[in-house]
Amino acid sequence: MRKILIVDDDQKTRILLKTYLEKNQYEVLLSHNGESFLSEFGHHYEHLALVILDVMLPDTDGFALCKAVRQRGNTPIIMLTASSDETDRIVGLELGADDYIAKPYNPRELLARIKAILRRSSNEVPALRYYRFNGFTLDLLERTVIDEHGKPVVLTGLDFQLLKYFVEHVGEILDRGVLCEQTRGRDVGLFDRSLDVQISRLRLRLNDDGKTPVLIKTVRGAGYVFSADVVGSHA
Repeated sequence: MRKILIVDDDQKTRILLKTYLEKNQYEVLLSHNGESFLSEFGHHYEHLALVILDVMLPDTDGFALCKAVRQRGNTPIIMLTASSDETDRIVGLELGADDYIAKPYNPRELLARIKAILRRSSNEVPALRYYRFNGFTLDLLERTVIDEHGKPVVLTGLDFQLLKYFVEHVGEILDRGVLCEQTRGRDVGLFDRSLDVQISRLRLRLNDDGKTPVLIKTVRGAGYVFSADVVGSHA
């Protein structure tokens, strides 16, 4: 049974989510503030399938907790925000969140988002295991990226999925709808900047200059293209 850690300062919300997710075969741990979340995360992070962070908390905020989670690894993160301001969502994605959902929300939608993220991050055996490009080695089985010096590149699950799709479709012009469907399981609105934020973050992780990118190029009016020389192999 997959384990999820939720932090939300509203007791009613916590209990409702716990009851709903447990009915759908998840093990749920609850925290009511940042301090209790960090304690629970420290004890269980190696076995967590996903964490859900409320942005507004009494002793801290979800952004600080998102940074703390990312410092420990690639545990998928969904952020909950009551703000209608897109800034909260963009900041969360820049800090490494995999997805966000605005309050109020339907628990069925949250469940669908959870399933989509866990499905994408599952360790299915790939046709090719390794993809090498520009000194980087992408390992699809271990879901890791190593740079030319042998050091791991820290990526969120969303970043990894996007990079995986790019290397598997090198040289193809990929529009926003396709990329959003592959990483989030859904399209985004015309004015939603979340994909742009994710592209910028991935470029940063790969040392790809955002002003004159070499790896991930923008094709104005069409989408993006991964233009590296990619070599795939089984070993």
